[in-house]
Amino acid sequence: MRVSPDERPPRRGIPATPTRLGAAAAACIDIGLVNNMPDAALDKTERQFTGLLNAAAGERRIRLKLFSLPEIARAGSASDRLQRRYSPIGELWDSRLDGLIVTGTEPRAPDLRDEPYWRALIKIVDWAEANTKSTIWSCLAAHVAVLHMDGIRRHALAEKCFGTFDCARSANHAIMTGLPARLPIPHSRWNELREEELAAAGYSVLTRSDQAGVDMFARQGNSLFVFFQGHPEYEAHTLLGEYRRDVRRFLRGDRATYPSIPRDYFDERTARRLAEFRLRALADQREGLIEAFPGCSEESLQAPWRPAAERLMSTWLSQLTGGKPQQRERAMPADTARAPVAAAARRAAAVQADPRDL
Repeated sequence: MRVSPDERPPRRGIPATPTRLGAAAAACIDIGLVNNMPDAALDKTERQFTGLLNAAAGERRIRLKLFSLPEIARAGSASDRLQRRYSPIGELWDSRLDGLIVTGTEPRAPDLRDEPYWRALIKIVDWAEANTKSTIWSCLAAHVAVLHMDGIRRHALAEKCFGTFDCARSANHAIMTGLPARLPIPHSRWNELREEELAAAGYSVLTRSDQAGVDMFARQGNSLFVFFQGHPEYEAHTLLGEYRRDVRRFLRGDRATYPSIPRDYFDERTARRLAEFRLRALADQREGLIEAFPGCSEESLQAPWRPAAERLMSTWLSQLTGGKPQQRERAMPADTARAPVAAAARRAAAVQADPRDL
């Protein structure tokens, strides 16, 4: 394990984790993780990204600092976890980070600009553009970033994009080094960004699926922004947990329709058992029935996307270490109450930085 926690005062400190560093270990890479996931997924998301960074680190040493937004309400154990392990977002503005990862969260409002965390997230977008070498924007965070920067709106889907999708490489970009021509990636979302709108604003679509649409895309400005509509960080059981959660919501009446089974995820035997449970749930809709939800063996659930995800993260870490400056002057984000940066200005900055990445 090569991801180590940032040193913090005892009250908010992250418990130390042993690291095995070879003699050839490179200089420390400083990465921030802004974890916006709901309470039930907070620690799982932290574990997923930390695990992916660990698997991709090689002999590189990574110092990870966790941040939280006060605009996302917390309760119980999640609130306690934030107090013990996370820094308030105000500490980000004075941080010196090489890279940043910003997760999504569960949307509540039809328009992202009406979400309580909108202003905080777009301030992070502006800060990351001025202060990081590269930032990863995951799921809803990707939707927020492109809406703020270029006015690109997400579009609601008729049904949830849910499961594992075969994604094809669609661009030769440095971040894609070593990845296969096709790779499976998990998706779990009710909205999408459309390829033609992203391309018109100067984004490079890196991977796409005939069924899921755009998977990963990028934009080179002062910082390389990499956007995920999918979830390469997911563990083998993550989609199962989300499916069970959605089934439970149906059983207690929080959603009107029974959720669709994740695409290309379960083996035939498990899919058959889940189909039988669906018929039972439709005939006997009550929350207590969730106790009879079929389980899955360790062998039946795999993560075929994991090798590609680790390779992608390893390449991203290489982007952070290449030509790493010893000091970087921090730039504070502009007043986020003003209009977003014009798309034309963003495109000009990207061309001046490296036109090959567009």
